[in-house]
Amino acid sequence: MVAVNSTLLTINAGDYIFYTDWAWTSFVIFSISQTLMLAVGAAYYLTFTGVPGTATYYALIMTVYTWIAKGAWFALGYPYDFIVTPVWLPSAMLMDLAYWATKKNKHSLILFGGVLCGMSLPLFNMVNLITVADPLETAFKYPRPTLPPYMTPIEPQVGKFYNSPVALGAGAGAVLSVTFTALGCKLTTWTYRWMAAWSKWD
Repeated sequence: MVAVNSTLLTINAGDYIFYTDWAWTSFVIFSISQTLMLAVGAAYYLTFTGVPGTATYYALIMTVYTWIAKGAWFALGYPYDFIVTPVWLPSAMLMDLAYWATKKNKHSLILFGGVLCGMSLPLFNMVNLITVADPLETAFKYPRPTLPPYMTPIEPQVGKFYNSPVALGAGAGAVLSVTFTALGCKLTTWTYRWMAAWSKWD
């Protein structure tokens, strides 16, 4: 139940972000949003089950679901590169590794796992995006009438702080994902308290 709900939440939160052109032109936002969903969900899985490897399991479920969605778009006649499947798995594996290597220490997961997740996700995803066809060319060949005007893909402008979106995404992710991971751990605490409160009625 947790697997399905958390996965659907991620996919709905990233609905437009999975369009390749939007992921490309707003890469920092893409990176932070996907780091948020992965860090919270993976930390919740890890601390709820106490089993290293469940973060990778969570990322695998999301990856499979997104590939199915990508296949649905492809079946409708859109090109293969129309939807990008975010690369969650390596970052989830690093969170598993941090949890396992520190003998299931929750605070080490928050600090080390969070930083590793936030720093690695933009790197892996930029490598993934570089391998797809020109996203802007695809965007204008296949417009989405439901796409809001503020999310219409534009030619990215090189500005003072955007010379390296990977560095900016990794820097912001490394800081923010520690908080994200802590939230995931706190969700486990709240879940156990909720379970304990309801068990009184059994």
